Amino acid sequence: MAAGGAAAAAAIAQAIKASGVIVRLEPAEFSKLLNRIREPLVVVAEGGLFGVRYQYLAAYKGLAFYTKSRTPLLLPGGAEVIQAKTVWIPG
Repeated sequence: MAAGGAAAAAAIAQAIKASGVIVRLEPAEFSKLLNRIREPLVVVAEGGLFGVRYQYLAAYKGLAFYTKSRTPLLLPGGAEVIQAKTVWIPG
C-alpha cells in the first residue's frame, strides 16, 4: 500500500510540474482579477457530486488562477469563454 501512495504522490508532483503554478482564489478575488485583465480567456466547467459547482480557470502574468463557486460568476463583457467538460487541478 505504501508504494501505491508514493506512486500517487509522484504522479501529482509531475502534474504540478507540467501545469505550472496554480493559484486558488476565493470567487470574489477571482472576479476582481478578471476585471484587471483586458479580454481575459476563461475556462469554465460545471461539476460536483452534491450539487452543481462552477469551476473557473484563467491566466494572468504567467500564473494560472482557479476558483470554484456554488453560483455562476459574472464574467467581464470582453471575456472569451471556453466551456470545458471538466477542469482538473492537481492536489
